[in-house]
Amino acid sequence: MARNTLTLNADGTLDGVQMAIINKRMEAICAKMANTLLRTGRSGVLNSARDFSCCIVTAENRLLTVNESLPIHVLRGADMMCESMQEFHADLKRGDAYLHNSPYHGCSHPADHTILAPVVDDEGVHRFTMVAKAHQADCGNSIATTYHGSARDVYEEGALIFPAVQIQRDYEDIEDIVRMCRLRIRVPEQWWGDYLAELGAARIGEREIMAFGNEIGWDTLAQFAEQWFDYSEQLMIAAVRKMPGGRAVTTSMHDPFPNAEDGIPVKIVVEVNPEEATIDIDLRDNPDAMPCGLNLSQACCESTLLLGVFNSIPDAVPTNTGSFRRVRMHLKENTVCGIPRHPTSCSVATTNLADRVGNAVSRALADLGDGYGMASTGSIIPPSLGVISGHSEKTKGAYVNQIFLGWGGGAASAQADAWLSIGHLGNAGMSYQDSIELDEMRFPLTVRGRHFITDSGGHGRTRGGSGVYCEFGPTEGDLEVGYVSDGNVTPPEGARGGTAGGRANQFRRDANGDLHQLDPCAQAIIPEGHTIVSYSCGGGGYGAPTERPAAQVAIDVRERWVSPAAARETYRVALDEFGGLDPAATEQLRNG
Repeated sequence: MARNTLTLNADGTLDGVQMAIINKRMEAICAKMANTLLRTGRSGVLNSARDFSCCIVTAENRLLTVNESLPIHVLRGADMMCESMQEFHADLKRGDAYLHNSPYHGCSHPADHTILAPVVDDEGVHRFTMVAKAHQADCGNSIATTYHGSARDVYEEGALIFPAVQIQRDYEDIEDIVRMCRLRIRVPEQWWGDYLAELGAARIGEREIMAFGNEIGWDTLAQFAEQWFDYSEQLMIAAVRKMPGGRAVTTSMHDPFPNAEDGIPVKIVVEVNPEEATIDIDLRDNPDAMPCGLNLSQACCESTLLLGVFNSIPDAVPTNTGSFRRVRMHLKENTVCGIPRHPTSCSVATTNLADRVGNAVSRALADLGDGYGMASTGSIIPPSLGVISGHSEKTKGAYVNQIFLGWGGGAASAQADAWLSIGHLGNAGMSYQDSIELDEMRFPLTVRGRHFITDSGGHGRTRGGSGVYCEFGPTEGDLEVGYVSDGNVTPPEGARGGTAGGRANQFRRDANGDLHQLDPCAQAIIPEGHTIVSYSCGGGGYGAPTERPAAQVAIDVRERWVSPAAARETYRVALDEFGGLDPAATEQLRNG
């Protein structure tokens, strides 16, 4: 009988080919989980926007595989949630499942309901934990949104908090927990459908990894995990040793917000030591936690720091516990971007301030040397990404959902123009923008227009992604739109001489067509016959604009990313009467 080619070799190790095959199989398991969530999630935030993540964590609470995941959800946090599950439930059994959304015990923020399903082999040994995390359109907040920016604490926020609470035993639901969610969530049937989708994803992952473990042996999978962590760390060591060494201090400023009227300053200290192959990031010199919903959970804080690093290095390095060993993060308790204490509100932890922190890391690395780092991604959450709610005949009662109709542009990198549809730093392009037709079919709204905004992307050697104009309004009754828009005052910064991206803004257009300014953080009521007008941020540019090839600038103008005026004044590029490049006039502008 032929030997299984994926069993351990005589020396007890796996070779490179075996490692690659097993890794792809693990990634395929995560992809099956994600496909389940996408196809069976009931809310639009899941089945259209794809705001969810699936990953695999070892029994020792080490992040192994993050395929099909949003980085802000899982780079750090999946392991921390599994650790709290084991702390609160020492005797894990097959058929158990736990509901987790506590930002004080490893979750990103309360809106990200997470199912943790321990994988227990036939001998009763806990081998892995399957993690399925999905953003909820309604998590029980006191207002009809999952982003309560003005909440002074978790009590005013109102979200139901589940710190690794058991929700299944022997594959059967614990109805007490289900009843609690149904009674506190405005759209209980929608939540129930999303819960079943998450649970199904976790159970499919459990089934697949059980079959894989029985096929090649649990010892083989354990050996794979150890070697994969070590291999990933070695790749990270090689990447850091190529980086320019030094220390950089970068700052940013979140816009003024309710209960944070002066804005929120952010200071990042990054030190790269190529000889030791380490990156140290210090966040301790930052303000204390604030009485608002923008405070970061520890999971989001560490995830965005890691994201800022991994976005900034040209080498491809797997993101897992092994490669993370080379990044040392220094946080302080009870700071706005550190380790929160209960009852601090972390309602908006995945987006606004997290982006400011992660982008500052990327810009710090850009300061250390050309070819590294990135500019800042477009700040969010504008009204075009808001949580809509109301009552209508079309939805046969109450509706609550987050729409993804238009977001800020991506950041320019050292190597390329921005990724237009990245969403924001923490999404990393894993979430999708909504189909206008599907949103209009599902909800009592109409979209009057959506398009990119010329000159809203930061100018530079490489361009930032453009912002988006979006206008929509109700077709039946009032429409409530909850949003927490950053970047109205402080735009997304450029790097190494690149300019900032365009600012955000928001208005209500009345039935006469007149515009009325709206606050950056609001639960805006849009009456029938009115619309809400949303301008999302553009991303920052990288490098001096005059270093951009003139022929490329002419193409940018032709495609309306850049105006003729900006081409001349910012890029120092002249165009002829037909819109083509005028080489002689450009030479005089740039060198004259």
